[in-house]
Amino acid sequence: MSTGITAEALHQRLSQLLAPTRLEVIDESAAHMGHAGSDGTGAGTHFRVRIASPLFTGKAKVACHRLVYDALREFLDHGLHALAIETL
Repeated sequence: MSTGITAEALHQRLSQLLAPTRLEVIDESAAHMGHAGSDGTGAGTHFRVRIASPLFTGKAKVACHRLVYDALREFLDHGLHALAIETL
C-alpha cells in the first residue's frame, strides 16, 4: 500500500512553514526497494531535502534539521521512512 507522500507535497509544506530561499526535494524511494521502510511501490518513503532558509540563521545544524523534521512531522507519522536533510 502506497504512502501517498509525494515530493511536491513535501515541497509545499516546507515552502509554507520555512520560507526557503532554496529548496529541492528528491524522492529516492525507488533506490530503496526491498529495504526496510519501503512500501513496495518505489515512491513515497525515502526523500532527500536540500534547503536554505532565513529561519536557519544563527542556528546550529541540529536545530535547522529539527525545524525541517517538525515541518514534516505529519508525513513522518504517515509512512515517510527516511529523510536525508542538507541545510544550506
